[in-house]
Formats: sequence, C-alpha cells, structure tokens
Amino acid sequence: MSTEAIKSPEIDPIMERLEDQIGWYDRKSMANQRCFKSIKMVEITAAAIIPFLSAFSFPEMMWATGGLGVLITVLEGILHLNQYQQNWIAYRSTCECLKHEKYVYLGKASPYVNAADPHALLAERVESLVSQEHAKWASVQQQEAKAKTA
Repeated sequence: MSTEAIKSPEIDPIMERLEDQIGWYDRKSMANQRCFKSIKMVEITAAAIIPFLSAFSFPEMMWATGGLGVLITVLEGILHLNQYQQNWIAYRSTCECLKHEKYVYLGKASPYVNAADPHALLAERVESLVSQEHAKWASVQQQEAKAKTA
C-alpha cells in the first residue's frame, strides 16, 4: 500500500461562494419569517383580547385594554421599522434564484450548455444575483433616510 498522501478534492471557490450565499439567504429568510409571524401572532392575540376585556366593568380593565392597544401599536412600529416581512420575501426569492442557478448549472442546461466557460458564467450570474439584492437593500435604505429627513 502506498504511503502517498491522498489528495483531497480541489476546493471550488465559486461553488463554495454559491453554497455560502444560499445558506445565508435561507437562514435570514427563515429568521425574518419567524420574527414577522411571532410579532403578528402577539398582535392578533392582543387585538382579540381587547373586546373580551372591555365587556368587564372593573376599573383595571381600562388599563389592560389600553395596555394591549399600546402593545399592538409598538409591535406594528417594530414590524414597520425592521421590515421583517419584506426581508423574508426578498431573501427567500434570492435564495430560490441562487438554488435555481445551481441546479441549472449542475444539469448543464441553458445558458450553460453552450457557454465557452460555464464555470465563469456561473460566477458572473451568482454575483449578479447577490449584487441585485444588495442594490435593492441600498435603495430601500436611501428611501427611508429621505423619508426621515423630509
């Protein structure tokens, strides 16, 4: 038996980057979905409790219903400020586009089938998708900054 070291498969930086980005967008999408749905569940529950509590005539019920109203307003402000739903959808969309690109490339389908250098084309298309997401994010940030100063 040879004592020669077994060569590990060559690391492909393009596929590594693609997998990294798919994982990042997948995790961020799920985290934003969880935050959005959790906050919405609390809001819906608080809104449903208000009419129930208003049926009671105890003085403390006014404080409880008022507190629930404040809670709903604060939670809605947090949703608006952090854009959980919009981020969830945008990140999921980018993740799915990246997955699509991966499987089209692995399947040697169009546009890769006739490309002079399919690997380079994959790198260009992956970076284009990621750049588009960054551009959208920057645009939203600029719009929010303008709205705050107006």
